[in-house]
This record gives sequence, C-alpha cells and structure tokens, in this order.
Amino acid sequence: MKPLPIRSIPFLILALCAATPAMASALSLKECLSLAAAGNYSLAVTASDRLIAQEAITQARSGFLPRVDFQGGYTLQAKPQAVNFGERGSIETQDGTYGFFNLSVTQTIYDFGRTSSRRQRASLLHEATAQQYAAAEKDVFLQVVEAYFGILEARRLLGTAEEEVAQRTDHLRIATNLFEQGVVTRNDLLQAQVRLAESSQKRLVAANRLENRWMYLNHLTGRPLDQRDELEEGTESAMPDTAGAEERAFANRPELTALARSADAADAEVSEARSGYYPELYAKAGVDYVENSKVREQAIYAATVGLKINLFEGFATESRHRQSVERLTRSRDALRLAREQVRLELATALNDARVAEQRIKSVETAIRQGEENLRINRDRYQAQVGTATDVLDAQTLLTQIKTDYHRAVFDFQVAKARVSKAMGEL
Repeated sequence: MKPLPIRSIPFLILALCAATPAMASALSLKECLSLAAAGNYSLAVTASDRLIAQEAITQARSGFLPRVDFQGGYTLQAKPQAVNFGERGSIETQDGTYGFFNLSVTQTIYDFGRTSSRRQRASLLHEATAQQYAAAEKDVFLQVVEAYFGILEARRLLGTAEEEVAQRTDHLRIATNLFEQGVVTRNDLLQAQVRLAESSQKRLVAANRLENRWMYLNHLTGRPLDQRDELEEGTESAMPDTAGAEERAFANRPELTALARSADAADAEVSEARSGYYPELYAKAGVDYVENSKVREQAIYAATVGLKINLFEGFATESRHRQSVERLTRSRDALRLAREQVRLELATALNDARVAEQRIKSVETAIRQGEENLRINRDRYQAQVGTATDVLDAQTLLTQIKTDYHRAVFDFQVAKARVSKAMGEL
C-alpha cells in the first residue's frame, strides 16, 4: 500500500475529528438558557427543596387546628378484677373480656405565639428556599454562558491550530523542494517535519477541548452528551449598563434575599423558643368507652378547659432559646458576609471585562503585524536570505497572537455575563 504524502496528514486528521453526529439547527444562547431552566439536573434537585419547605408550612399551620385522637382495642384477662368483702366473699367489678375505645378532640386556645411564630418561620424559610432556587438558576445560567462561549472559543482556537498545520505543511513542502534541489541541508527538512508533528498534536488537543466543552454544555442543558449543533456567534461588544451597579446588585441578588428571609425566620424561631417559658391554654372534649356489664355507665363523656406548663425539663427550654439566638446572630453575619462577597464579585467582573476589552484592542493590531512578519520571513527563506527557524518562529508567533485574540474576545463575553449575574440581571 502506497504511504500517504505528508501534506495529506492534517486533512486526514480533520476528517477523523469531523466524524461526529450530524449538525442540527443553529442554537442560540437564549435557547440554551431556556433548555437549562427546564432540564438542568441540579436545578431539578433544588426544586424539591421548595416543595419540602411548602409542606413545612402546612405542618406549622396544623397547630391552629384541633387534634383528634382515637384509640381502641379488645382485652382478655386471666381473671376479672373483683372487690373483696371479707367473709362475704368477693364481687367482680368488670367483665373478663371487654372492648374499649377512646376518642378525644383537643384544641389549643392560646400558647403565647408559639404556633404563629412556627408558621411565620416556615413561611419565611419557604420564601428563602424559593430565592435559593433562583440563585442556583442564575449560577447554572452563568455556567451555560461560560460553556457556550467556551465552545465558540475552542472552535476558533481549533481553526487557528488548523491554520498552523496548513502553514507548516506548506513549509515542509517548500523545505522538501529546496532539499531535493540541494539548496538547504537535511536539518531544515527534519525541523519542518518535527514542527508539523508538534502542530498536529496541538490540533488534536484543541479538537479534544472542543469535544469536552460540547459535552459539558449538553450536561448543563439536559441534552444527550453526543448531540451537536451549530451555535450562533452573534455577540454584542458593548458593556451592559452598570449605572448604580452595586445598589442594583443588593436589590436583585436572590442570594441576599434568601439570607434576609433566613434571618427573619431565625428571629421567628427565637420568639417560638421564648414561648416555651409560658403556659398553654387548651380545651378538650372526648368520650371513653369500656365494655362492662357490671356498671351502669360504660361510656364517659367529658369536656375540659385546662392550663398546662412545663416546670422543668432539664434546662432544655433554656438551651433551645440560646441556640435560636445564636442562629439569629449567625444568619445576620452570613447576610453581611454575602453582601461583601457580592460587592467583590461585581468589582472583579467589572475589572475583568475592562481588561479583556483592552486586550482585544491591543491584539487586533498585532495580528496584522504577525501576518506581515510571517510573509516576510517566508519570502526571505524562499529567496535563501532567511532561515527555516525564522519561518517556524513567525508561524508560532502568529498562532499565539490569534490564540490570545480569540481568548480575549470570549473572555470579554463571559466577563459581561458575570457582570450581569453579579447585578442579579442574568
């Protein structure tokens, strides 16, 4: 079998790496965000927390409703209970076997705010959970943005790597022709072959990076890992409006709202724990039935209005109260910490966006200079007034400049998304 010429290797690599599932319709960033909102696996887990918190409200509200208890059964005794009258003998006071039941309805009349505090705390925690879901959703959205632009960046970097492979394939062709003419030494030919192999390796690494980023985006959006689409590259270069950015961040970030509600819930917990020092007023109605042929009244109906208070339970009430106070302090400290973290996140994102924008402007000119540098060195080599090393170094330099440019472009897009996320507007 005739071996493939060296110049065919890069194109063979391209064909192998392109053997992926067929491209589908173009996919926009907005569509990716919608897919993530509906199909992201971590959001599905977080959504369950909201349902759990909703049921906690129902449980807390149950304290306002009466409690109904029923108990019944059938008893078999070895001997029925009897009253001893001395020499006169004894008289049985109950049947040897009997059925019984008890039905009671208990209603709390007043408990010094214990139940209302419990319900308020559950409602606040439910709201906090909903805000935590919104925060998790925005985190996922930022990951989708990073993955989306990561694919676009990886695709551009793959194109740059392919350009370098093509350039070095052409340089190998020229070096081979010059070597065959006896104009250059074998060292030029070997150097060109080694550099082409190096570029081919870089191209494979770039293709692998693109493949991995596609799988990550599909994971975030809940799609099959092997699905591929054409992504829209329409990107806006302008920064989002950042007027009053810090105030907007404090007002819009769901994490801060969630922590504020958690602090309010901790305050309600303190009120609930404090109510443990106070009595509880209740009403109770019920019927006790015991099957007994020896007595006249087998069913006893009763109604009670009572007061109950715990006098001592091993300092548990005091401990619960101190514990709730510490939780309140921790919640308020966590809110202050989160506000400072938001301030830092916003400042960092704004700085990264500004720097990336400056990088784009500085590298744009360098690309044209790098292309001209490569052209000059290539012409000098063909005219035998330059070296092969000069050509290869110029190719490497141009590849690096283009790589820096593409990374700056997409770093800017991601930084803009981070700014929007930091302001709670992603």
